[in-house]
Amino acid sequence: MPMPAPPLRVVITRGRTRNNRLHLPGHFLAGVEAEYAGTRLGRQELDGELIEDIEGALWTRAMLEACRAPELSPGEAAERCARIVVGVDPPAGTGGDACGIIVAGLGHDGRGHVLGDSSVTGARPGQWARVVREEYGRWRADRIVAEANQGGEMVREVLEQAGAVRLPVRLVHASRGKSARAEPVAALYERGAVAHCGRFTALEDEMAGLTIGGAYEGPGRSPDRADALVWALTELMLGRRGEPRVLGL
Repeated sequence: MPMPAPPLRVVITRGRTRNNRLHLPGHFLAGVEAEYAGTRLGRQELDGELIEDIEGALWTRAMLEACRAPELSPGEAAERCARIVVGVDPPAGTGGDACGIIVAGLGHDGRGHVLGDSSVTGARPGQWARVVREEYGRWRADRIVAEANQGGEMVREVLEQAGAVRLPVRLVHASRGKSARAEPVAALYERGAVAHCGRFTALEDEMAGLTIGGAYEGPGRSPDRADALVWALTELMLGRRGEPRVLGL
């Protein structure tokens, strides 16, 4: 009678390309890091991460790589965009959840542009409010769009108390789950109607963790950055103030 096969043992080892820098030409290392750092391929080949798509994800990694565009300075964004907004997903407290702060613009060609991610973790209301105000001024935004489910008018008051100038704040209320709100925005990406002007690793990891079934399987307890992105792009491209457009043409 044949002996049973021994149990299969698998050992996983990970290493970063930079760990082998003593054996690589400096110009090669600098070149591949400049070209691929922050991309899916770079995170796998340079950082030794195993990145796979989650079944039923609203955003696949291929979709996110396809929307990559050069980074824009605030001045360049002001010239290229008809509108710029700051999307805010305030935390319920200071227990570790991030305050999602995403800057996005609507180009004169009708395409959305994700411009910046200044989300902060573990910040008190006055601290994250100051970051929002700074981003509003730096990007010459015309509106702040903030979810009010966690604090109602308190969100507006915190933002106004963070500086002397009254800001145009639009409070939005979530009547559906995060994935349901995100689905129309994900459809914009499928049509090629949104560009990521730079590499936003933390944001994109959250986006890739939102699923059609409603479960969140990304990093952290909640997709705070992704939620702020959804509010910003909804205001710019799907809101009532948007002009009628045929996307993808």
